[in-house]
Amino acid sequence: MINGKSQTRYDVIVVGGGPAGLSAALVFGRQRRRVLVIDGGNVRNAPASEMHMYLSRDGFPPARLLELGRAELAAYPSVELRRGAVRSARGKKDDFEVELDDGAVMWARRLVLATGQVDEPYPIEGLKERFGRGVYHCPFCHGWETRDRSLAVITRVPAESSLALYVADRFSDDVVLCTHGPLELPPVLATKFGEQGVRVIDTPIVRVTGEPGALELHFADGSTLARQDLYHRAPTRQHSALAAELGCELNADGTVRVNELQETTVPGVAAAGDTAKLPAVPDAPTLVSLGAADGVRAAVWMDGDLFRSDLGLTPS
Repeated sequence: MINGKSQTRYDVIVVGGGPAGLSAALVFGRQRRRVLVIDGGNVRNAPASEMHMYLSRDGFPPARLLELGRAELAAYPSVELRRGAVRSARGKKDDFEVELDDGAVMWARRLVLATGQVDEPYPIEGLKERFGRGVYHCPFCHGWETRDRSLAVITRVPAESSLALYVADRFSDDVVLCTHGPLELPPVLATKFGEQGVRVIDTPIVRVTGEPGALELHFADGSTLARQDLYHRAPTRQHSALAAELGCELNADGTVRVNELQETTVPGVAAAGDTAKLPAVPDAPTLVSLGAADGVRAAVWMDGDLFRSDLGLTPS
């Protein structure tokens, strides 16, 4: 008992039940580790009907992938899945305490944070509602489906305006860059826009209407632009403050700083999926396949750390 609350003990608690978290749990389950997955049910790609670049699952519904993953974990009796949110986490390696929003308190020797990020599209009426359905963030994920269509790229970030050049080079000869207000573009990019036939509109956007394949941008001056699809790299934030609460160092963009083994700067805590990045790769894409790989990587190395600790082989 701690502070009058019962406590359950695990080798590892995985916070997050997306591709990264479930993949980590699968590794731990196969190694007969007692692991708890706490799943808040908030999945970043929930609006998307398909995922891509996941071998054997190209075009597969993301929700179905998670459903199958949870079913696979049922084969491993040492893995427990629990719906809920983590209220707080504290402690140190071999002695972490996790409190859930229902007041339950759990203990674990190690933690894996796979809580993901939240996309925050620009506050343009109708943009957020269409995110993942006609408004896309990644040409790797959706470029093939938007090929040979009329496209617009919405961004206020000069460096990200190169996305318009990318989709113009690979997928469409009808691309418009919408900067949602005056924006000073790097001269080299401005020149390339002209060479590639990318038109630039700097009038603020007031709303987006229509359906995928037939969208319309409405501008502050009363003009409109019909587009079949839009690209918008929305700003993001951490879905959970647990990493900061535990003292993990963050990168400049707010993601959790990890090394090649997915270890954070706090001993005993790993982070995987969209929530984490190597500082040397700040522009790493956020893909389902990469998130799952992160989870596997984190679990394999963490299991080895537990093994060495059990045998007293960990360096002092």
